[in-house]
This record gives sequence, structure tokens and C-alpha cells, in this order.
Amino acid sequence: MSAVIGRSAEERHCRGLEGEFIWLPGWVVINSGRATPPRMLVLVGKPLYYARMSSVRSAVDDSAQSARNARLAIAALLLGAAAIAFAPIFVRLSELGPTATAFWRLAFSLPVLWLWYAIQQRGQSSSKHQGAPADRIGFILAGLFFAGDLALWHWSLRLTSVANATLLPNFAPVFVTLAGFLLFGEKFSKLFLAGMAIAISGAVVLMGESLDLGPRHLLGDALALATALFYAGYIVCVGRLRARHGTARIMAWSGLATCVALLPVALASRESLIPETARGWAVLLALGLFSHALGQSLIAYALAHLPAAFSSVGLLLQPALAAVLAWLLLAEPISAWQGAGAIVILAGIVLARRGTRRHLAGRSPRPAA
Repeated sequence: MSAVIGRSAEERHCRGLEGEFIWLPGWVVINSGRATPPRMLVLVGKPLYYARMSSVRSAVDDSAQSARNARLAIAALLLGAAAIAFAPIFVRLSELGPTATAFWRLAFSLPVLWLWYAIQQRGQSSSKHQGAPADRIGFILAGLFFAGDLALWHWSLRLTSVANATLLPNFAPVFVTLAGFLLFGEKFSKLFLAGMAIAISGAVVLMGESLDLGPRHLLGDALALATALFYAGYIVCVGRLRARHGTARIMAWSGLATCVALLPVALASRESLIPETARGWAVLLALGLFSHALGQSLIAYALAHLPAAFSSVGLLLQPALAAVLAWLLLAEPISAWQGAGAIVILAGIVLARRGTRRHLAGRSPRPAA
């Protein structure tokens, strides 16, 4: 961003703050924005002889648009968390085994995702959507990470308690943050790290009464913790891909990779792939369309405008919502500890959000679709 200010012989150029500015003796140019490049200039001093501030106005408009995008992305993230909170309910109601259920989750979502992607491509040049080879690898990696997430989580349900299998995958924000720091050199504020720790602590409190830690569940607990690692890989991949591609393209291609990877796992598990009743098919259809096509697409949309680390923390709202849904739909009671855990999760998410605002302001625009 640059501004041309004044035309007198006294004016001098000053380079800094990621832009070019004109400085006049006795005038003060204050960078009032926190982000780089600065979002606004405040001029204090003598009257302007001449000023062209269109670039400043453009920067202010960009800042306002970024703020609106961030608010919309947070809403999408929370709605996506609400949609995927139904997934454990659907898995429990399914007539099939957990791995076969995961396969149908993707199989039923793919027609909708590919139709959405085809509609978006209509009227646009094919070269624009071709993508670099590295991006194609990214689609496959995202799909494989998500397949590993689903397969390991479903297997962990057989080898450990439901509470353990629900809690341990919620350590994904730790892995997302570590990946951002170690692989991409991202910086995180102390406030964000504190918010993440508080939100994870809330998840522990939420599930604490049902935890059953011990050597007999060691393998199942290890698989549940590995689930967090795989879901972190999925979040990081999608977050990086959203810098260049729209939601529909990522969801369609990564979903295809996930479905192809899950089919042999489902066959190897020797679970039945065909529900016995229409109700069984309806549960699988709802899981595919509502929890995956809608829920995961909303999360992928949000990742264009929010850091992956904060998004993973925001998704910790999912176990709290799942507990509420289990109470409403399955008559499972909610204890005072669970209520306290949900409140702590919300407090942690709010703190993490405040800790990422400076990072959000400095992000460059990404595809919004």
C-alpha cells in the first residue's frame, strides 16, 4: 500500500512498513493498523496540499472485507462442528459395522460433492481448474489422512472405551499447531496457546467421568490418539489447499481418495456392506449428506479464512455438542462435570480466537468458494 502526500520541495520518500510513503517535516504518519501491510494511515499536522488516498481507502476496504470473511468463516466452522457432532449418533444407529459405515458415509456424499464441483466449473476454462501436480498430491494426501482418521477411530471403538475413543482424537489441535510451527514456521501467541490448552482441558473434564485408562486399553488408546494425528494431517492439507482451490474441488477429490481407500479396509474387516432395512439406509444417507457433505464442507470453507490451528481448536466444540445431542436423542444424561467441561471448552475457544486476531488480519485473501 502506498500514498502520495504533498508536492512541496521539502517532501522526502520514506520506505518502510511494507510500503512507500511521503514524509513531510512536522507531519506525523501513524500506522494505526496492527497488520502488515498497514490497514490505515492517520495524518496529524499541517493541512494537506495534495493527497491521493485511493490506495489507503482500498486497504481499509480490504481490511473490512477480511473482517467480514473471518466472521462468516467462524460461523461456518461452528455450524460444521454442529453437523459433524451428529456423526457419532448416526454411527451408533447404523446397522452396519463402523468401517462399513465410514465407507457409505463417503459413498453417499460423493454424488452431491461432484455435482457441486461440476456446477462450479461450468463456464470456466479447464486450465484454471487443472492445478499443479503438487496440488493433486495434496488432494490425495487429504483423502488418505481422512480415511486413516475414520478407519483408526472406528477400530479404536472396538479396542477401548467409547469415552477414551472420543477424548483422545481431540488432541488434534496439538498436532496441527506443531505442524504449523515445525513445517511452515508459523508463530502462535501465548494467548492462543493458553486458549488451546484450556479448550483441551475442557474436553478432558467433559469426558473425565467415563474415562477408563489402563494397560488393557493400550492398543485402542494408541489408535484413538493416532486418529488425532491423522485428522490433524487432514486439517493441515485442506488449509493449505484452500489457498489455491475452492471448497467443492477439494471436497470432491479428497472425498474420492477417502472412499477408494476405505473400501478395501471395509472388505478386510468382513463387515456386512448392506443394511437390512430402509431405516439403515436412511441413517447412512443422513451421515453422508449431513455430517460429511455439509459439515466437512463448511469446515473446509472456513479454512480459507481462518488459521488451521485455530480451526482445530474451534472444532473442540464438537464433543460438547455431541453430548447434548446424545441427551436429546438418546436420553443419555448430562452430568454437572460434563456441563462444566463444555463451558471450559467455550472459554478456551474464545481465548484462542482472541489470540489469533492479529494473525487473521495479516492473512492474504483466499478463494472464498
